[in-house]
Amino acid sequence: MRNLPLTITYLAAFTSCIAAKKETPAVKQPNIVIIYLDDLGYGDLSCYGGIGLKTPNIDALANAGVRFTNGYATSATCTPSRYGILTGVYPWRNKDAKILPGTAPLIIDTAQVTIPKMLKTRGYQTAVVGKWHLGMGTGAVDWNKHISPGANEVGFDYSYIMAATQDRVPTVYIDNGNVDGVDRSDPIEVSYEKNFEGQPTALDHPEMLTMKWHHGHNNSIVNGIPRIGFMKGGEKAKWSDIDLADHFLAKAQSYVKSHKDHPFFLYYALNEPHVPRTPNPRFVGQSGMGPRGDAILEADWCIGEFMKTLETEGLLENTLIVFSSDNGPVLNDGYYDDAVEKLGDHKPSGPLRGGKYSLFEAGTRVPFITCWKGKIQPKVSDAMICQMDLLASLAKLVGSEESSTDSKEFLDVLMGKSDKGRESLILEASSRTALRKGDWIMIPPYKGSAVEKFVNIELGNSPEYQLYNLKEDIGQQNNLAKSNPEKLKEMLDAFVAQRGEGYVETEKLELH
Repeated sequence: MRNLPLTITYLAAFTSCIAAKKETPAVKQPNIVIIYLDDLGYGDLSCYGGIGLKTPNIDALANAGVRFTNGYATSATCTPSRYGILTGVYPWRNKDAKILPGTAPLIIDTAQVTIPKMLKTRGYQTAVVGKWHLGMGTGAVDWNKHISPGANEVGFDYSYIMAATQDRVPTVYIDNGNVDGVDRSDPIEVSYEKNFEGQPTALDHPEMLTMKWHHGHNNSIVNGIPRIGFMKGGEKAKWSDIDLADHFLAKAQSYVKSHKDHPFFLYYALNEPHVPRTPNPRFVGQSGMGPRGDAILEADWCIGEFMKTLETEGLLENTLIVFSSDNGPVLNDGYYDDAVEKLGDHKPSGPLRGGKYSLFEAGTRVPFITCWKGKIQPKVSDAMICQMDLLASLAKLVGSEESSTDSKEFLDVLMGKSDKGRESLILEASSRTALRKGDWIMIPPYKGSAVEKFVNIELGNSPEYQLYNLKEDIGQQNNLAKSNPEKLKEMLDAFVAQRGEGYVETEKLELH
């Protein structure tokens, strides 16, 4: 009993240590938000030197974070890029990763590693709001019942999306696998093969149109706009085109407010400035460049409002923001909307050559910004970085060992602490591929395509090899393939080593 006081002292100290340990808050994982635009060009933003538009809210992200001058999507079209950013895998490895109809089955394997799946293993809540376009179901979707597999089955706890694109049917919102507002007495039917009896199309009822189609958009008419594909029923569930941006913004804001107490990942995929460009009336005429310019200003406003929500909820200091676009710009992408006529001096591609669908730089080199208040210092980085690298880099950030085939870990680059990014990258445009390595890019020979005459964009096709030094010739005007055969061979060998031998390029390019 002589040691009882000493024992009591030890117990008291031990209990005190336990209590102190319990009171010490655990380090909270940062929230992660990817803001993804659609068809936004390298030169469309004022922070990237654009002269025709002022984008103050996106500029604010760039001025507070890292603005990359060599940031890339994985592809020059939307579905492949969206596949690449979520899976960390080159889209050309998946034969189904091409522009999809609204009835396409899910192209991400439900057993595959994805950003949201990886983050869920680290305790994250995960959500996608906006454009999906990665397929849903197994190929025979009944839009009047629960649709699976979809976004929820590849890692998203919450999904509020459009199935494909604004110019494709079905023109409805999908809430966690169910059409929002579906009315069983007015069932939805969708087909990309033939029209439903008695349903008007743009070809036989042009008097119903409020927007004139140029190419490819002459099937079912919804809200006066001709679409790709045929749809019947679902009148109460159909979206209002002019309210798309506001609707998705409200869903993103609501998610942040209701999930702010635990780490969350939000993939906020805006539709703008993809066709059909239908800005809300309060933005109409604001750009002086027609609906395309107005849609970009609308997207900039949405981002500003979203950032205000993060600030109001006290989340800015613990939220990493990644901003980018799925591919380069296009003016006439199927509708007459004055995008060409009212362009003026604005250059959506900036100093780059090409645009959407193109193997030239403007197809895949896009705005790419990272921002984190108090953690990332403002800078401009020339490091080569790809959206595909987000999976490995975010895994490093949250302490996960999950990986994928092609994603490379560049967390310090994203955080602005290093300028050493990728040394090489395979670029893709409608199944055609090229190699960026160091300051050089090599494009193999490809046959021409009729697509060029519709969209008026150079696709990078040529019967001869193309070789450009991007440091000296960012506009890709001087083909050095013949004058520098040694570099061409070096690039070709590196390309074959990564891409493989004997692959056959797809001659047919899909639109939209």
